[in-house]
Amino acid sequence: MSEASAQTPEGMIAAPPPDRAAAISRVREVILTNLPPGYRESMQSGMIGYGIPLQRYPDTYNGQPLAYAAVANQKNHMALYLMSVYGSPDEERWFRERYAATGKKLDMGKACVRFKRLEDLPLDLIGETIARTPVDRYIAGYEAVRRATAGGGSRRASRAKAG
Repeated sequence: MSEASAQTPEGMIAAPPPDRAAAISRVREVILTNLPPGYRESMQSGMIGYGIPLQRYPDTYNGQPLAYAAVANQKNHMALYLMSVYGSPDEERWFRERYAATGKKLDMGKACVRFKRLEDLPLDLIGETIARTPVDRYIAGYEAVRRATAGGGSRRASRAKAG
């Protein structure tokens, strides 16, 4: 079974080579230990996703649970997606400063923190990042960005207003 066809987090973890499976399993454990109440784990687009269920917040842009975080096995790396960091310039600044203080090299796109080995990821910081944003605050930030983008502003300008 490939990760993309996995129906459960356990199935997704079982698919990669053992070293990656162990790393993804450990990241999942850190996320679940630190996940604030109201977020739920599910499979989303071949990744283990963490988001706000539609029963709690149905007004999403794509009709899917509002994504908060995800972990995935990609072809050349593993990835941790942190939507709270992407959605807020203040959170992004905090995260980048804290990551730099760990002495580890950050390989980050917009929301994606790429890593090749578990040792490349500061798990304490990941746990702290996951724990930082309660559901109500995340929804408020999401709604602020949606209001700003409805007015025709750029994505980056909208992020700045939401931060």
